[in-house]
Amino acid sequence: MTAPADAPVILIVDDEPALRETLAEYLTLHGMRCETYPEARAFRARVATGEPFDAALLDVTMPGEDGLSLARFLRETTRAGILMVTARGEPVERIVGLEIGADDYVTKPVDLRELLARVRAVLRRLAEREAPPPAAALVAPQAGEVTVHEGLTIDRAARRVTGPDGRDIPLTSMEFDLLAAMADRAGRVLSRDTLLELTHSDPAQTFDRSIDIRVTRLRQKIERDPGRPQVIKTVRGAGYVFAPKPAGNL
Repeated sequence: MTAPADAPVILIVDDEPALRETLAEYLTLHGMRCETYPEARAFRARVATGEPFDAALLDVTMPGEDGLSLARFLRETTRAGILMVTARGEPVERIVGLEIGADDYVTKPVDLRELLARVRAVLRRLAEREAPPPAAALVAPQAGEVTVHEGLTIDRAARRVTGPDGRDIPLTSMEFDLLAAMADRAGRVLSRDTLLELTHSDPAQTFDRSIDIRVTRLRQKIERDPGRPQVIKTVRGAGYVFAPKPAGNL
């Protein structure tokens, strides 16, 4: 079966030929265009061509350069979605993957229906993030769509965050979802379990401290001094609270 020309392009990197082809065949059957690569060098050569693609599935454990290194490379050079493929019971690799900036992960043995759902969710979040805001929103955004706190601007419609200098702050899809969820509940202490429910499609598949990793990354990007956070504060034994001094809501 051939996917339509405008189908999302997914790059799959895995050193297991049978799994690589199975993933490609399944995603192709569900309307995606897939390209497969057995190792990092071939994948890097593909990325270097500059031809667009939408997301990559990266096996964490491969001979030579591993998937974590490739994820770091992609996050630094592209805006594509990143899904890590990890062996079950490898929480360290999953934590590092999120810390690097991966959008999601799936575990081996791969459940194909879960894989499809997660790939679609990442593609949907990317589309929402990249889509320009409606013309009407440029003139008069609806209440709650844009929030300004101490120069930090969160535009929910455009899925865009800018700093006090007006420059975009690049966030992954999950980082934006976490920031928006906390900003929408400013002043409320939110437990890790609550934040997982608000930001992840399947909390049962997450792992301990994944929220901590995302909060740390967010602080590095939005706080003036990440070591002494003023926007996202820790409430010992309870969770986190979004507690800046608001400069106003639009």
